[in-house]
Amino acid sequence: MSNKNRIIVTQKKSPIGRQLYQKQTLIGLGLNKIGRTKELEDTPSIRGMISKVKHLVEVN
Repeated sequence: MSNKNRIIVTQKKSPIGRQLYQKQTLIGLGLNKIGRTKELEDTPSIRGMISKVKHLVEVN
């Protein structure tokens, strides 16, 4: 994987009280606690996952 196509995703809100698919999407992104940050490859599938939980995460 090259570093030029990477995005940084940080979880900003809790998945408590959210639908199951949103909780599972956060786990799929490697996030499970508020404040956790992951550097992920910028692919259409990752972008799609982020769009499903955009209200819970911040993208840099």
